[in-house]
Parts: sequence; C-alpha cells; structure tokens
Amino acid sequence: MRIRIDAFDLPGRTCPAPADGDGPAYADVHVAVQRRDRPAELLEPHPGDAASATWTLECTATATPDGIDVTGPYVQHRLGRRFVYLSWGTVDDSGVFTMFRRAKLMLDAVPADVLAAAAHDGLLVGRLGLTDAHGGPLCARVEPPHITWTAEPAEPAEPADQDGLPPSHEDTVPPR
Repeated sequence: MRIRIDAFDLPGRTCPAPADGDGPAYADVHVAVQRRDRPAELLEPHPGDAASATWTLECTATATPDGIDVTGPYVQHRLGRRFVYLSWGTVDDSGVFTMFRRAKLMLDAVPADVLAAAAHDGLLVGRLGLTDAHGGPLCARVEPPHITWTAEPAEPAEPADQDGLPPSHEDTVPPR
C-alpha cells in the first residue's frame, strides 16, 4: 500500500514572530515528510510558498484483530499511535534544514472503512491545507475535518533503491 499526501494552501516562505513576541520569526520556510526515528532524513522538501506539495510513501498494511496496521519508513509509532510527521523548517544558504515545528497526520483517525478500502485498493490519500488559523504553518495533531482521507486505486510503483525507498528519498532541499 502507499500513502499519498496532497497538500495545498501553504503558508508562505516566511513565518512572522507571534504578536505576543513569544517566539522567533522564520525565513526560507520549507515542509517535508520526516523519516521514522531519523528527524534529519526528509522526503522531498517543498518551499512554504509552493502552490501545492505531494508526497507518496511506501508502506505495509497488515490486517490485525484490531483493524489495519500501517507501517513503513515514514510512518511514526509513538505510544501505540501511528502517524506521519510533516516537518516545518528553515533552509540556510548551504541547504541545511533546521526544523522548528511539526504536524502529526494521525493514521488512527482514518475511518476504518476508508483504511480497509485503501489496504485493498493500494492507495490511501490524505488531502489537507497547510496554513493554520493564524496564517502560519499547520502544526500539532491533524485529524478530520482538517484532513480528508480517501481510498483510491494504486498507481504504478516507482522502482525502489537498496533500502526499499523510492528514488526521491534524499534528505537534501531542492535548489531555490
């Protein structure tokens, strides 16, 4: 199975400091999917002012007595909950990504019938806007109605590398 994240309404390349002064401003903001247990390994960083961003994650869906269990290189597992991290960070002149905020796309909030259909059909799609109510990068737990999950027929797979990852898993930021 694959998970495809289709994001729109990105907040922009800058993130101003909060009005109360309780935090810094950020410039050259990017967003990427974080690899499980490896915060520095990012999948396909996109600039914060992109019109949209899409990531496709290879994963495994296994039927269990409690439902469908989803695992994979980009599926996090903390305290019995599965989720995907979208990491927000700045990119310096040498291309180094420094995270300042994350969003958790909660997989246990996917409706059971949608997850079962995705396991059968091969593709789970999450669609969400990435700008929060204050105009900044979306963060914290993300569950419906802030994300819409659907099952769709699988698309042909890209060939994987020796680690089982798609060829676009590099942890570099595309040139500006």
